[in-house]
Amino acid sequence: MSKAILQAPLLLIALLCNRQPALALAHGAWQNIPAGPPDAILGIAQAFRECTDEKKVNVCVGAYRDAQGQPWVLPVVRKAEELMLKSSTENKEYLPIEGDAAFTAKALEFAYGSDLDLNRVAGAQSLSGTGACRIGGSFLANFYGGNKQIFIPTPTWGNHWKIFAECGLDAKPYRYYDRKTNNLDLDGMLQDIKEAPDNSIILLHACAHNPTGCDPSLEQWKEIAKLMQAKGHVAFFDSAYQGFASGDSEQDASAMRLFVDQQNIPVMLAQSFAKNFGLYGERCGTISVICDDSSQREKVLSQLKCIIRPMYSSPPKHGSSIVKTVLNDADLTAQYYQECSYMASRIQDMRTKLVSAFEEVGSTHDWSHVSNQIGMFAFTGMSSEMCDILTDEYSIYLTKDGRISIAGLNDDNLMYVAKAIHAVTDGKSITGGEN
Repeated sequence: MSKAILQAPLLLIALLCNRQPALALAHGAWQNIPAGPPDAILGIAQAFRECTDEKKVNVCVGAYRDAQGQPWVLPVVRKAEELMLKSSTENKEYLPIEGDAAFTAKALEFAYGSDLDLNRVAGAQSLSGTGACRIGGSFLANFYGGNKQIFIPTPTWGNHWKIFAECGLDAKPYRYYDRKTNNLDLDGMLQDIKEAPDNSIILLHACAHNPTGCDPSLEQWKEIAKLMQAKGHVAFFDSAYQGFASGDSEQDASAMRLFVDQQNIPVMLAQSFAKNFGLYGERCGTISVICDDSSQREKVLSQLKCIIRPMYSSPPKHGSSIVKTVLNDADLTAQYYQECSYMASRIQDMRTKLVSAFEEVGSTHDWSHVSNQIGMFAFTGMSSEMCDILTDEYSIYLTKDGRISIAGLNDDNLMYVAKAIHAVTDGKSITGGEN
């Protein structure tokens, strides 16, 4: 006799007694929960997938695409996976709470350089840069003895605000980008850092600022570091694009290493390998804190582990094993540098072609700010209304702040995008928008 037949009399009795089955009662526990707002970026990506327009273009999500508009797995990543598959020592065991120590050592050397004594660096593997920011924020909220306000550049990656608020830090803005000039607001930035209470936390993008693509020069970084040292601020770097910005990982790390070399500036780093290794779905990164000595390092690392353990216990293994395999092999490392440089070069080529296309379609705007920006994104200066028109009338999907992912452009869609942007910006200002 089937289970459904056996249960039928019980359901009938419940109905006759004017009572709901227990299963139905359970559903009422969630009836007053409102729908959460869609993520600003991932929601746009979902809308793009649902769009049926053959001309649709996705310049929203910050992920590299090849010249055919497709995701690209680096050949060196494939090669590393082949080696891992053949290795008799590879397995699927749990990693320790702090992750794979061999991976973390190579990742930190990649970030800080080979000259830094890693015995001074408390480093743990993280769930990419997002997880690193969350662990670092929780560490600061729990243990930092200074001002627990974290000052965040405006604009910034939207998730920064949510992450640090969830950690219990008091997030405040500082000026970074001037929409009136489509350039770095260095004076405003320095003034806000100066006026922040002593011993505050300053969030800094290590390179290829998201969303503006506008970075301080090395001389400007020196000025920022000097001020932060005088104020006793903590420098919390978010490094999502090392090597991917200029094509040179050493150059892209120069600002952060400048702060480390100052020695009197407390430095923390949230590091991601999503963009520069193309490991978006592997959630691979590190969180690190520069310490005074090895004894302090052990104490800090122990507290990072205490934060990680109840959060997700231990990190995934596959992505970190790929990075470790590549960076432990001289030939694979050299191949990686070439492929990373190729990605950066293709994006720069598309950036140059886009500005030329604007001129070709008749735009009279000064788009030099797009030419001067670096990394995956271009911060165009378009208003939210212009962005809505691009999406509604041209099926071009982008964030409402006017940021476009240059990686989403290719020779097939470039002119279509340029004509559409010209159509919505012609005769209208692309400067002076809201900050």
